Formats: sequence, structure tokens, C-alpha cells
Amino acid sequence: MTSSMRVLMLLANAFTNDARVYNEATSLIKAGHEVTIIAWDGERQSPERQDWDGIEVHRLRTRVLPGRHRIPFLATLNLLLWQRGAYRRALGLNKQKRLDVVHCHDLDTLFIGTRLKRKLGTPLIYDAHEIYGYMVAGSVPRLTVKLILLVERWLARKADRIINVCEPQRKYFAGITDRPVTIIMNCKPLQEVEYHPPDNSILTMLYIGALGWTRAITMLVRAAGALPGVRCLIGGIGQPEYVETLKEECSRTSNVAFLGRVPFDEVLPMTAKADCVFLMISPQALNDSIGLGNKQFEAMVCGRPIICTRGTYSGEVTEQEEAGLTVEYNEEALREAIVRLRDDAALRERLGRNALAAAVREYNWEKQEEKLVKLYGSLTRVNSE
Repeated sequence: MTSSMRVLMLLANAFTNDARVYNEATSLIKAGHEVTIIAWDGERQSPERQDWDGIEVHRLRTRVLPGRHRIPFLATLNLLLWQRGAYRRALGLNKQKRLDVVHCHDLDTLFIGTRLKRKLGTPLIYDAHEIYGYMVAGSVPRLTVKLILLVERWLARKADRIINVCEPQRKYFAGITDRPVTIIMNCKPLQEVEYHPPDNSILTMLYIGALGWTRAITMLVRAAGALPGVRCLIGGIGQPEYVETLKEECSRTSNVAFLGRVPFDEVLPMTAKADCVFLMISPQALNDSIGLGNKQFEAMVCGRPIICTRGTYSGEVTEQEEAGLTVEYNEEALREAIVRLRDDAALRERLGRNALAAAVREYNWEKQEEKLVKLYGSLTRVNSE
């Protein structure tokens, strides 16, 4: 049986809406471990200390520069200030009680983790939710992207274990390091094992997630806004300018409602009430196009069909499981898919049943939890050698 460990997770967001980190932390607690999270409250809007379902949360606020800033120099300085504070807080926590594992979420925390490993001799897990250089490509110069990829390659080799979220990412990291790589997908806990149809008078489409140019949200507003017998609900968070533009566009359309931020514990109940889920990724967004979004797994555990972009990895899985429709990345193709689902209740049910069957068989958090606990068990063996 795996002995109890004190786990420190590092996270460069405020840990208010990060379902993946919450699921991992609570799964480790259920397995008998202690979990502390040092998070970054860049907006200074959340409690500095919190006990959240057994997770000890420390939120640090950068003293000089509140917010994240869009100016590259200020954004970098702000991150460095938080990293310095997080490192010092981690050393303080280690003095109170020895840390057994440092678990870094994404590249912007990995430098802290490598310093802690060197200082304390603590095993290090790199949980790469993204390929960071791919994620920022398009918003920073190419030279910066190359530098980020080089830094990630260098730091990833210092980790004892690497966690990825899907097969294309696993292949990438297996190609740049010899560290063991484990896929732990962003799957959701099973809600039901029997299919239950929604009860809507008109087709209700749902998107709750990241709001940005890579997600084709404005395309959805234009495609659904002109269709009778269709209602569209959009929620999530993103850059303020984009969100304001999106809100204005939604307000001009009578059958599209903008919900704003939705707490993650409300997402699955809302998904279960919808008829279908939207997840169209721009093929130009390299990081997103090779990944599997939360929407995919939310739709599956709720037994709801999804609309994805053909040629992306999410589209590939959707086609493989026959769990939704895949379309070309344009407004006309999207509109045709919406009409097809609107006019064919039997198709919606067949795809929804297939989605739920895939969740029960493979795409559920319970199976991911088993892999996570096993990975921590392997760290125990490393420590005892």
C-alpha cells in the first residue's frame, strides 16, 4: 500500500476554476496523501488561505504589480515576482513539515519545482496541461516560441515523472526527454451509466470554457443566431477585450445568451440539460488542435453529442467513438451540423448514447485517478531505493 505523502502543487492561476487540478488533488487526498497548493492570485480577488475539500490552498499576490498585464515585460516581471514568492513559501512549508513530492502544473511553475528539487531533494512531477510553446504561438514572436520550447525541453529533463493530457502530447514529450510519461486525461467523474435524454422544447447548444479566438465562439454566434428552433448558451472566461466583444455580439442575437463565468461544479449539470455541446478548434491553433478539451469529456459523461473540427485530435476521437459530428472549420459547415442535429432527434440520441458508452468504458475520471495514484506509488518506490 502506498505510504502517505505530503504533496505540494504549484499553480500559476488563482485555483478557483481549475477542475483538473481540483480532481487530481482530491483524488490524492482520497488515496491518503496530504495536498497543499500554492497558487497565484494575480487579480487579488480570492482568499489568501483556504481549506477546500481538504486541500490546503495558499494564494500569493504579487505586491508590486497586481494583475497579469498584457505588456510582455510587465507580464514577465509579474510572473517572476510570483515565482520568487512561491519558492519562499514552499521552503517555509517544508520547515513546518517535510514535503515529499513537488507537483508542477504547466511550464510557468516548473522553474520553481526544479529549484525545490535541487534544494530539498524532493521528487518532481511535471504536469504539462499544454505544450507551452505551442499554446503561446501566434501571440508572441517566433523567436520567443523557440526559446520557450528550448526551456521546456531543458527543464522537463529534470523532472522524475511527466504527466500529459493526451496521446499527441505524450509523443511530443517522449521525443524530448527520457523521463517516464503518463497520460492523465481531463476526464470527468461518471454521472450516470444509463442514458437519459434532455427535455428541451428546442435544440439547446452549450459552450462553457475558455473564450478566445482559437475556440470559434463568434462563429457559433453567427451560425446559431440565424436559425429558428435553436438556443445557444455561452459561458466562460477569457481576455477582457475579447469577452466584451463577444458579449456585444451575443446581445444582438435573440437566441444566444452569454452567461459569463460559470463555477466548474455547475458545468456538468448544465451539460446534462443541454442537447449538444460545442467544441470547434481552429486548425491554426497548434496546441488546442492536438489536444482534447474539457468539453469533450463533459459531453461524454453526460451522454451528449459534440460538434468538433474535422482534422483535429478532438475530431478524430469524436469520429472514432461516433460521439458527435465533425465539420470543416467554417460557418456554413457549422450551421449545417446544427440543423442536422436540430432536425434529427434519433441521431442526437444515438450519438449521445455512444458518448456515454465511451465514458463508461474509458473516458472517466475514475480510470484517470487509478493511473495518478499508481504514479505516486512509483515515486514511493523511488524514494525507498
